[in-house]
Amino acid sequence: MLILAFESSCDETSVSVVKDGRIILSNIIQSQVNVHNITGGIVPEVAAREHLKCIEQLTKDALSEAKTNLDNIDYIAATAGPGLPGALMIGFSYARSIAYAKNKPFIPVDHIEGHILANWLEKNDPILPAVALVVSGGHTELIFVMKGSDFRRIGGTRDDAAGEAFDKVSRMLDAGYPGGPEISRLADRATEKNLILPRAWLRGTNDFSFSGLKTAVLNLLKKEQNISKEEVAWAFQESVVDVLVSKTSKLATELNAKSVLIAGGVAANKRLREKAFNEIKVPVFIPSPILCTDNAAMIAAAAFNHIDESIPAHSIVEIFSTTNRGKLLIDKKRN
Repeated sequence: MLILAFESSCDETSVSVVKDGRIILSNIIQSQVNVHNITGGIVPEVAAREHLKCIEQLTKDALSEAKTNLDNIDYIAATAGPGLPGALMIGFSYARSIAYAKNKPFIPVDHIEGHILANWLEKNDPILPAVALVVSGGHTELIFVMKGSDFRRIGGTRDDAAGEAFDKVSRMLDAGYPGGPEISRLADRATEKNLILPRAWLRGTNDFSFSGLKTAVLNLLKKEQNISKEEVAWAFQESVVDVLVSKTSKLATELNAKSVLIAGGVAANKRLREKAFNEIKVPVFIPSPILCTDNAAMIAAAAFNHIDESIPAHSIVEIFSTTNRGKLLIDKKRN
């Protein structure tokens, strides 16, 4: 069974062909980093236009690399939300149009579920039930994965997502965009590792907060203008990673989870991976870095679990708008 999937929720345009929900035949990803680096962050309207420019060619490339064509595709899938509405609309509408034109059933996919299901694209299947930490530029959530796509949201950020905080602190340090890799590189070069920044534990909850940490960095830089950027980056990264790993580990113990899944763009962070593997007592599953970032293979993996819910081609024109459909999927799976 072949699924052609599309992902365009933010600033990566991706098209993938996946066999049986597990075997990646192609996973083409085109980043907009160079475009958004000019403005130091994502401009939604620009992101949408960039998706539109390349999605047709990426589709051809994905099919070519998979050595197949549209006639051989069994299902079409696309991210329905959450994400930037304009960016989502490009991939979702393009995928929906192909499904309608080629008379293929269509599967809208929750972006967060896609990140979690990326763990099933690796060699070893995760052990359920599991606690999933989804951590990216737009999301920081703790989700209890009971079986398949049976999810329960346990907690999340009350303000900035972890990846968003990385971006903002990177901008304070004039380190560039995206912030995650830049902060990590600076932290690796730190020679002094004595600085301690605050941790927002929000005790008694499974929630996160990174706005206070961001403000603490800003105040520190104003007060200590000659302080080492590398040391600040190291201390900031330690604070974020410490809270993420500690709260995830604690929840896994409380829920008697058999494993922990970490997913999303920040899951590619070397320090997060190192600390998670060393300190969490149950098996930890993290996708390869290329599958942590937004990609269409993870959307295909999630779509495979919803084949029975696919929308027949003749009904595609009746699908809700992108953002509303995405919200319905999210509410259904996480509440």
